[in-house]
Amino acid sequence: MYGSLEVPTGPAPLQRRLLAALADLGVVALPLVIGWFIVDSLRDDNGGGQMDRAVFGGVALITAAALLVWNRGSREGATGQSVGKGWLGLVTRDAESGLPLGTRRALLPRTGAEVVRLKTAVAEGFTPIRRDTSMAAIRKRRLLGLALLVLLLAAAALASVAVGARPMTFAEIFHALFTPTGLDTDLVVRTLRVPRTALGIAVGIALGIAGALIQGHTRNPLADAGLLGLNGGAAFFVVLSIYLFGLAGPNEYLWFAFAGSLAASIVVFGISSIGNGRSSPLSLALAGAAVAMFLSAMTNTVILLDQTSLDGYRFWVVGSIAGRGPEVLWQVLPFLVIGALIAMASTPSLNVLSLGDDVARGLGTNIVLSRTIGIIAITLLTGAATAACGPIAFVGLVVPHVARSITGPDYRWLVPYAGIIGAIMVLLADVIGRVVVRPGELQVGIVLALFGAPFFVALVRRRKLVSL
Repeated sequence: MYGSLEVPTGPAPLQRRLLAALADLGVVALPLVIGWFIVDSLRDDNGGGQMDRAVFGGVALITAAALLVWNRGSREGATGQSVGKGWLGLVTRDAESGLPLGTRRALLPRTGAEVVRLKTAVAEGFTPIRRDTSMAAIRKRRLLGLALLVLLLAAAALASVAVGARPMTFAEIFHALFTPTGLDTDLVVRTLRVPRTALGIAVGIALGIAGALIQGHTRNPLADAGLLGLNGGAAFFVVLSIYLFGLAGPNEYLWFAFAGSLAASIVVFGISSIGNGRSSPLSLALAGAAVAMFLSAMTNTVILLDQTSLDGYRFWVVGSIAGRGPEVLWQVLPFLVIGALIAMASTPSLNVLSLGDDVARGLGTNIVLSRTIGIIAITLLTGAATAACGPIAFVGLVVPHVARSITGPDYRWLVPYAGIIGAIMVLLADVIGRVVVRPGELQVGIVLALFGAPFFVALVRRRKLVSL
């Protein structure tokens, strides 16, 4: 017929299929190649150790396996297109039915499958497998994802205990954890690495949950603890404690940092409530930005006047979980636990608030009470975490977006996901910081800034930020 588009039939050209297979191979091979270079750089003569090579080699293998399952099984099995086939406009389908293969069959050696052009597949009735959107299926996927995150957190914790400035073997790590006898390696693991790992988990959970709450209450996808002035309040009180009282270490000015975050949250919440007596997301963001800038100016004034304050402030403001003894964790742990419990209890009301103040008020929600409870939880979590380790950037900003891309906007799931992802991110950044400049270390705040900024830019470019 005149004007009709001729649709090609039969298998796709061999050259395009080979290029697609090569691209898919590259997706899996990339983490293996990177892992090989890292493991090779961790030879004994370069200061590496047995556990270091095992950890980074294991991460490379697990990453490659996960990419294979996602690309070849989940993606190609449901939509017919892997990464390579999607780039080249190809589709894998069942030769008889013309439908997708399914995840299990796509992962196994394929019989009765064919690769055709996308135009051919569409013209012959190919339709991707639709995801089950029933509540039972969604709940099952979320629970499975939560279980996988817990396993990843356990693996990250093991890596944090095993990897450090001093290389160790499997036997030394096992001996230190289960049958200690007071050897040097036992002391390093039990008195330094285990408390450091526990503090990293607690702080990561707190910052992840606090970031989700802050973005939810302000309805601002770029909000974090710095926007509400919490980090600024902690920094100002730390500098004052060094300048006025001569405090020298994190253990000494921890309570001043917590008090600074608490004072800043009270001031921000009070300013945002002036006028109509109710705080709104916009007024919270504006009041927080104003208070943060004022506190930053006051902090800079003090450190310019006193060299000792500047030295102490530079050590604290970088953000690190190193050099903090177990007593720091025990001091802030009650506040972190209480803040996390309040945050979990406030998630239903936060779901209602995300619909807008007018809708929430119409549904009978006490907006002032809900927002006050949220500010209390944010203050406890962020204040305690910042007091213990200093301001650690990008966790509260990036983690909620990662969690939201998995769970959707339901804060009953988003908050626990954000907490676990935050802990994983902090531990992995700390492990990387111990290895890259060995025998020295990079603070976790620096590592997160180096990796977090490009990751966040990629996240923003890959998907439109969710409107909160």
